[in-house]
Amino acid sequence: MTADTFTSATDERRRPATSPVPRIALVGAQGYGTRHLDNLARLGELNLVQLAAVADPRPPAEGTLPEGVATFASLEELLAAGPAPDVVILATPIQTHAPLALAAIAAGADVYVEKPPMASLAQYDEVLAAARRAGRLVQVGFQSLGSHALPALDRIVASGEIGEVRGVSAVGTWVRTRGYFKRSRWAGKRSLDGTDVVDGVATNALAHAVATGLKIAGAEKADDVLSVETDLYRAHATESDDTSVIRVRTSRGGVLLCALTLCAEEQTAPAVTVHGTLGRADFFYTEDRLTVTTPDRERTETFGRTDLLENLLAARRSPAGAHGLLSPLAGNGAFMTVLEAIRTAEPPRAIGAGHVTWKGGDDDAHPVVRGIGQLLRRAAAAQATFAELGVPWARELDTEHPEFMVDGFTVDGREVARGNDGRRIAPTSSSRPYLHPVRTLAGTVVTDHLPEDHVWHLGAGVAVQDVDGVNFWGGRTYTRDAGAYVWRNDHGRIVTVAADRDGNVRTETLQWLRPDGTPLLNEQRAWSWAAVGSSVWRLTLDFTLTPNGPDPVTLGSPGSNGRPQGGYGGFFWRLPAVDGPRVWTASAEGEESLHGAVPSAAAPWLAWSGIFRQGEPDGGRATLVFLPRPGPEQPGDPWFVRVAGYPGVGLSLAWEQPAVASHANPLHRTVTVLVADGLLSSSDIEQLITTLGETA
Repeated sequence: MTADTFTSATDERRRPATSPVPRIALVGAQGYGTRHLDNLARLGELNLVQLAAVADPRPPAEGTLPEGVATFASLEELLAAGPAPDVVILATPIQTHAPLALAAIAAGADVYVEKPPMASLAQYDEVLAAARRAGRLVQVGFQSLGSHALPALDRIVASGEIGEVRGVSAVGTWVRTRGYFKRSRWAGKRSLDGTDVVDGVATNALAHAVATGLKIAGAEKADDVLSVETDLYRAHATESDDTSVIRVRTSRGGVLLCALTLCAEEQTAPAVTVHGTLGRADFFYTEDRLTVTTPDRERTETFGRTDLLENLLAARRSPAGAHGLLSPLAGNGAFMTVLEAIRTAEPPRAIGAGHVTWKGGDDDAHPVVRGIGQLLRRAAAAQATFAELGVPWARELDTEHPEFMVDGFTVDGREVARGNDGRRIAPTSSSRPYLHPVRTLAGTVVTDHLPEDHVWHLGAGVAVQDVDGVNFWGGRTYTRDAGAYVWRNDHGRIVTVAADRDGNVRTETLQWLRPDGTPLLNEQRAWSWAAVGSSVWRLTLDFTLTPNGPDPVTLGSPGSNGRPQGGYGGFFWRLPAVDGPRVWTASAEGEESLHGAVPSAAAPWLAWSGIFRQGEPDGGRATLVFLPRPGPEQPGDPWFVRVAGYPGVGLSLAWEQPAVASHANPLHRTVTVLVADGLLSSSDIEQLITTLGETA
């Protein structure tokens, strides 16, 4: 086509001269550009637009464009042919968005740019400033922001139907093949020929999940973002990340946790979830489907969507201008802050081949990260990164205060336990110090933390649900008035004030803080560890709780608050999934018989054995033996045992009645755990305990 054709093309159904049909130029007619061509054809039939020109080095085949549409090899040539179109649509590689947008704005056109809007925050600021100076509109192609489900979700939250918002998460499990990353030179690149690209799961493929999550979390401008933490990995042979967690803390105090992968077993509809104290709302943005779940019911509704190009055209006619845009460039500052954090982060780490299974062949082959679906759900529920979850292929956590971190406990030169100071744990999980992972001498892991079923369960440590009305356990609180578990803003935290290590003994000074940060309890805690035999080692926890103030402090549990058989709180050990679990004492066996039983002289220990690592050569067979040490000042606390619902063992401080800590009578407890490889018998355990008594 010639420039004359471009400037003179008209439509017989053009609106009156006072309201001419906007002339549109599409830059980039391949890939996603074909969807724009289809949409422009639809809008053209409604006499809402006139496709005036297409710019692409590989223009559509002759005869596929409407008559009169000019074609050019570049936007530069298109603009030189003049006059400028009313709107320029950019469906081009990421690294071209900024220079092309600047050229279109300088020519006097409004812009519709595909996501991500730019490849750096500096580019974003430059384009935004240019648009404001020129008085031009820039719409970003986050189509999900046009969904009518979003205002409906706002109404649901405002109504209180799902209670107070505890957080927002975005989970996406998609599949991308080798061929996907061969479709262009820039695919899978962080940079190309020295130019930023920042392709990746969070910035491109599942960028809608991030942008929609930010919108729902109330973060649109850069100032709405307090911090961004990135945890980036890849299973593909690319530069960019394909499996990542992004945690955004907003200036309003909220948290958005994005857990995303292109390496799933199968592709599912991504969702942004609002977690409330009374329920949850799941927005499946690719389907405009909203599901609201409360204890009483679950309901689902599907909504319509406003086309973002139509929205841009309406904004051009409206006095409100940019304020009428559903995805304005100015409202993408929060997203660009996330992109910038990813751009400047260390390159994504490769996920080891032992954790990845490839399916399919040649260009259709795609990697599957083992267990990735469950990991993403855990990350979203716990507001945690892969590194914080302790995923085997994840990086080691950085330590801001190494003096408070628990160094690895070693026995015979092998690390058998590692500590976590708990600072990264979500507030609603009652952050506190704990041990995880704890291993046998052969390396079998026998603790779990942040599990999907109860993300506030944290390895081995001390936790109490009701300390003078403060929840130091995490999750919902059981109250006598409600007769049920309810979410409350009552979560305390336990912090390390000082720590010291002398050989195989670590002593800690801790403070139990109320939600407002004031101290409630002081704790002296000691961990000690030693070998017992060639395949067994012992771990001993000793702790003493004293009120911070002059008055006694009451320690309770759901059991002491009216829930039958719910007397957990005190020492607690969360186990990982165990195949063929056996739990028993010298006189009884099974959860039903042992839950609530009090250790006695005849049955002083409780054992748990099973296969901790299904499918591995030795199966990870291990046995844990819990041995409380009652004395004149330490009564026998009932066992808290869970097998069917989840694997856990504890000693209850307040089975049916609360315990009291005072200055005259501090609350003191000691428990030893024998960690053994193999499946021990009762006689094996008795012999070990005898040995322990001789050497203790």
